[in-house]
Amino acid sequence: MSSTHCAALPDVQAAAARLRGRVRRTPVVGSGGLGRLAGRRLLFKCELFQKTGSFKIRGALNAIRSLVEEAQRAGAELPRAVVTHSSGNHGQALACAARKRCVLSALTAWLFHRTGIPAYIVVPRTAPRCKKAAIQAYSATLVPCEPSDESRAETAARVVEETGGIMVHPNQEPAVIAGQGTIALEVLEQVPEVNALVVPVGGGGMIAGIAVAVKALRPDVKVFAAEPCNADDCYQSKLRGELTPNLHPPDTIADAVKTSIGANTWPIIRDLVDDVLTVSEQEIKATTRLVWERMKLLIEPTAGVGVAAVLSEQFQAVSRDVQNVCVVLCGGNVDLSSLTWLTDLHGKAE
Repeated sequence: MSSTHCAALPDVQAAAARLRGRVRRTPVVGSGGLGRLAGRRLLFKCELFQKTGSFKIRGALNAIRSLVEEAQRAGAELPRAVVTHSSGNHGQALACAARKRCVLSALTAWLFHRTGIPAYIVVPRTAPRCKKAAIQAYSATLVPCEPSDESRAETAARVVEETGGIMVHPNQEPAVIAGQGTIALEVLEQVPEVNALVVPVGGGGMIAGIAVAVKALRPDVKVFAAEPCNADDCYQSKLRGELTPNLHPPDTIADAVKTSIGANTWPIIRDLVDDVLTVSEQEIKATTRLVWERMKLLIEPTAGVGVAAVLSEQFQAVSRDVQNVCVVLCGGNVDLSSLTWLTDLHGKAE
């Protein structure tokens, strides 16, 4: 592992062992229609079928189980609480992971006299209602904040101090990054002929974990980040060669990638991600609808970012040797109450 990287292949492999039988091995499916549009063979890793509706359960459960194992080894109490901030998907995943049936064996529950670990989830007030409702359905405490990285971090820090809990960062925690990297281990086994992975990027936990695993096992496989033009901090960081966060809260329909990459994910992205592709809001909306109609998969717009990237003119410049491209469909937690944009999109198309 590079001294500048917080996670390495052994961490991802340990996460895979820890998660075996506890998360779903999601399918990889193809689409001839979308492949013809891209001029390549397109494959889709369906993390929308994952527990809690997104890939986030991988990182959250790996982090929680790591905390439990550490407490067991030390003969110490479990954390009094776990705290995070989230646009919704990581919050759902952490709330689920903190519950007894996901984390604690019967023996562990008896030893620690606990029914689970209380979870406090800091969520922007603008987050989709369906995601906030799901967090509460997992018996977590919802703490509202303003829709900015600063407000999220400050509110979470306050909750940690008030509860005596442990912060599980949604994308900078090394155990979370390692857990997300298990996606890559599955893809390399399911599609050994893959030439490239295209991964939506917000805080960067998923693409960092995937890049660590892919470049260690198959350095010939390219790793592309995909993000909205309106939230292009990853693109700007790669362009400038230094971490360049979004200056203002981004305005994008892809709510799960509004956060900026951070101090732990940036070095991995800098060193191991081949390129960053950016797409417009119109491209995200049109492609999300296209996947719904052609593939019958109810992805959320953030997952549409990766599909839009492989259908973009920018991706046409990628070498034609890259023929087998796997796009990670990162989640399917769609806010059905917000679909007024479909009517707007239809009107513009006409």
